Amino acid sequence: MASKGFDATSLPGFTAIAAIAFIALYAPIITLVGYSFNGANSISSWGGFSFRWYEAAWANATVQEATIRSLVIAASASLIATTAATMAALGTTRRGSFAGQTFIYVMINQPLMVPEIVTAVALLIVFASVKVATGYTGLGYLILAHAAFCIPFAYLPIRARLEGMDLSLETAAADLYANPWQTFRHVTLPLVLPGIIAGAMLAFVISLDDVVITEFVKSAGQDTLPTYMLGQLRRGVTPEVNAISTVLLGLTVLLLTVFFLLTRKRD
Repeated sequence: MASKGFDATSLPGFTAIAAIAFIALYAPIITLVGYSFNGANSISSWGGFSFRWYEAAWANATVQEATIRSLVIAASASLIATTAATMAALGTTRRGSFAGQTFIYVMINQPLMVPEIVTAVALLIVFASVKVATGYTGLGYLILAHAAFCIPFAYLPIRARLEGMDLSLETAAADLYANPWQTFRHVTLPLVLPGIIAGAMLAFVISLDDVVITEFVKSAGQDTLPTYMLGQLRRGVTPEVNAISTVLLGLTVLLLTVFFLLTRKRD
């Protein structure tokens, strides 16, 4: 009789613990989404189903400005991070083992392994010195800070895609007298493109939702949508904040769904 492997679902209480975990994770989110349609002025009482606070958020000039700024920063940071991550992934996968390979992996993934507050303080110190030396206080600092933090998030799916590719295709292209650029352009890039798109979307989501690094690096008048919401929460929660949070949640879920579809393994 064949022995059965260990099955965690057969343990006593597994179903109850799983149910409690799911409730703890998703009940607050479901409550947030529900109360974003609250027609009352307070979140403590239900005033009927309404799109009132979505309309208020849409008409709020400050929200519009912060949203546009967030999208510009996230798009720019994801472009920079994805470009750097693609080059790093090619450099660490399209060659044999070399001295210092593990160290390079550690350095690329360093923002994932240290508390975000540490990265934020380090970026603050560097950019504060640059601001004093140059006098420039524009969005460039936020874009570079977000890009630096997002590189490992873009790197992981791109590297995973490259490691799963068959090197024989690139070898065959070289045997047919294709130079390195032609091999990359016509063979490697089309195959790795889903990983690049997935990495870019993941970097975009991380940048769009970031609060800690933004709070440390931004100058006056450079609030992004998350930092604007944080400021509003300090003054008192309103259903308008719930509506904005729900929109951000929907955008994040959409992008992460596409990310999953691009990176899942196909038989």
